[in-house]
Amino acid sequence: MWGTLVNAAVIIAGGLIGTVFNRSLPQRYLSIIFQGMGLFVVVLGVSMSIKMEHVLICVFSLLLGGLSGELLKIDKQLNTFGEWLKRNFRFKSERFTEGFVSASLIYCIGAMAVLGAIEEGAGNFPTILLTKSVMDGFSSIAFAAALGVGVIFSSIPVAVYQGIITLIAFLFADSLNMSIVNELSAVGGILIIGLGINILEIKDIKVVNLLPALVFVIVLMLIFVP
Repeated sequence: MWGTLVNAAVIIAGGLIGTVFNRSLPQRYLSIIFQGMGLFVVVLGVSMSIKMEHVLICVFSLLLGGLSGELLKIDKQLNTFGEWLKRNFRFKSERFTEGFVSASLIYCIGAMAVLGAIEEGAGNFPTILLTKSVMDGFSSIAFAAALGVGVIFSSIPVAVYQGIITLIAFLFADSLNMSIVNELSAVGGILIIGLGINILEIKDIKVVNLLPALVFVIVLMLIFVP
């Protein structure tokens, strides 16, 4: 699981560098960085979602996921956790929780996070996770420059999420296939598009409440796709 630990450490390092820029750059520079990252996130989401092959499964995954997330109030709970971190670590950044939530979603929802964890769980050298670490490191610099220190704490859900997938892959490697991973990536891409829309302040979408869709797409794929 050392690939995931490296990934989390690089996010922390990049976040620390970006935080320095966040404190020293004028607001107009931070605004343009923020807008640039928003556009990047939308393009990233589109590139992931075009891999979709089973449209109805993805649609029902989003519907069921959204209803479940709203029922469980995941958005509220994650934001409460972000505020708890901010309060207990005494950070004054106005965008702490936004940075924490946004970066967590970006780094966790993606094919590289899933495939990399599966690769490591199957006993292979974590090439994908190390490559992802480099990308996340540079991204965390930009995100932290725009959103502040909250980005650093996204390393926590990254470590937990990828660690769990690595463990599952270690235990059930024979049951996983690329078809499931592709649809998982497609649904994740749709969620990332929603996140990009939030970052660009076009509309406030409760992306976090749609997260259970990532579970439903796996379940539906296992049931309906041989």
